Amino acid sequence: MRRQRDRAAVNLPKGVHRVVARGREYFYFQAGRGTDHAGSRIALPNDPQTPEFWSAVRQAQGIVGDVAAENFGAVLSAYLEYIDSAGTITEGTIDQYKRSLRIASKAWGNLPAKGLRPVHVQTVMDGLAATHGKANNFLAAMRAFSTWARVRDHIEHSLTEGVKPYAKDTGHKPWTPEHIEAARTKLKGVIRRGVMLYLYTGMRGSDAVRLGWTDIDDGGFALTTQKRKRDVWCPILPELAEEMSTWKKRPGPFLLQEGGRADGRRYTRKLFSEHFAEERDKIPELAGVTLHGLRCTAVIRLRREGLSTGQIGDIVGMSLATIERYCRFADRKTSGKAALLMLQRTAGEQNCKTPENRKTKS
Repeated sequence: MRRQRDRAAVNLPKGVHRVVARGREYFYFQAGRGTDHAGSRIALPNDPQTPEFWSAVRQAQGIVGDVAAENFGAVLSAYLEYIDSAGTITEGTIDQYKRSLRIASKAWGNLPAKGLRPVHVQTVMDGLAATHGKANNFLAAMRAFSTWARVRDHIEHSLTEGVKPYAKDTGHKPWTPEHIEAARTKLKGVIRRGVMLYLYTGMRGSDAVRLGWTDIDDGGFALTTQKRKRDVWCPILPELAEEMSTWKKRPGPFLLQEGGRADGRRYTRKLFSEHFAEERDKIPELAGVTLHGLRCTAVIRLRREGLSTGQIGDIVGMSLATIERYCRFADRKTSGKAALLMLQRTAGEQNCKTPENRKTKS
């Protein structure tokens, strides 16, 4: 029988006590236990490896705000409280950070925060080598945590210096014309509407689900992107204008849930993505496509129309480096055919002979 890990090995702070009853362990906080001045007992979560446990300890101790905690779990707890209340980080990013930082909590929850070094992060990265995406998300979360903790003197050195992400072998592929045609003809209702918005604006999902009639300004969408807080103006292309001519004008975003108890409620990026996936899986022609792939599709289309990376960035709110990365998925076959036609035309011009200078046999 596998032996259960003994959580009592965690170095519990003063006033926190562990009790085992009927084979289960419990934790509580009580200042001055066993003395004439003992305080009241405050129940704590039952797993000291979680950020929630250390947050409860801080509350029981009467500590608020930033803390100079030695325990990594307590520092991490303070960071999670910070990102929840800061108002500068998107809901999707917070959710991703929390999932990734659970790995750090389990690995180092009871270790002194100032004893951690990049080698600890690299060790976890090595352990996640089989899942590059998960490893890179973990590294991104640790970078954000390290920056926050370093300037508050919770740690003495950057925890991610020299740690490199894994190379991305694949990414969100752009949609083919066949994919787009299948979406036009087989998707229905709000899901189809959302796909058209993604396709013709190139916006992130967190921005697309917020778009509405009131965001229109002089023939385009004017808004501040949720993730980068960047002001963008995205022209409404004729194809999208034709789609929008059939949409009912009403307050609120274009994308609202349909049917059931949630009818008429706003979509979050995550929920719309889930509903899209459900409908996509019913259509064989759309197998494997992603909503984010439409962002790639929009960027490639704008590039082929002759726009510079700077102009594309102003439209879709994307960094120049990201635009260049997305364009690596440009259809090489189409580009190659265009190059071939150009070469053939050039060769034809060089070899052409007019009737006037063409020699004929007598």
